[in-house]
Amino acid sequence: MARDGSETRARLLAEAERQFAEVGIWQSAMGNIVRTAGQRNASALTYHFGSREGVLDAILAEHGNPIDAHRGELLAALQLEPTAPVDVRPLVSALVRPMTAVLAYPRGRRYVRIVAQLSDRFPVWQNVPGGVDQTHLTEALVELEARANGPDPTIRSARLVAMIRLMTSSLAARAVTLDSGVVPLLDDSSYERDLTDVLVGVLTTPSTLVA
Repeated sequence: MARDGSETRARLLAEAERQFAEVGIWQSAMGNIVRTAGQRNASALTYHFGSREGVLDAILAEHGNPIDAHRGELLAALQLEPTAPVDVRPLVSALVRPMTAVLAYPRGRRYVRIVAQLSDRFPVWQNVPGGVDQTHLTEALVELEARANGPDPTIRSARLVAMIRLMTSSLAARAVTLDSGVVPLLDDSSYERDLTDVLVGVLTTPSTLVA
């Protein structure tokens, strides 16, 4: 009996996720992913995903879509209105909480380690990978960019990108620590609150630049 194609796809995806996180997205050998996933057909990964980028998009969608749904629930609770002032902190918290939640699981930790490798994409965060739903991420980032401290849109955009990079690198570093078995200095709740504090600071610290 032929192996179920969905089972093969899941094994390949899980192995690619592990190697992308631990070895690197661009450093992982596609052939090694196929072999380690127990597949004899060297083209199995290409057959199921088309390319390295196709595998990456599938990983981002599998984890990112549920995270964005969680983020949507948090944003809905804020009842955002276009003309109503909203404190930056609850918006930042809506970004952070769904991401810190996945640190509790090995695959979630791999996901944040992968996302942190995509920092070159952060300045063009509006470009959505195939199959990824970032409706609520976009909503939050648009709101935060508008509220960032800075004399002009360019500086506010730079602040937002700096915040994203800091958030993802911090999450990835914590994931590595947790995977190593070392007990982090901060417990989960304290880490989440402190990360939120730091990111709020990046966005709201007064700018010395003049437009």
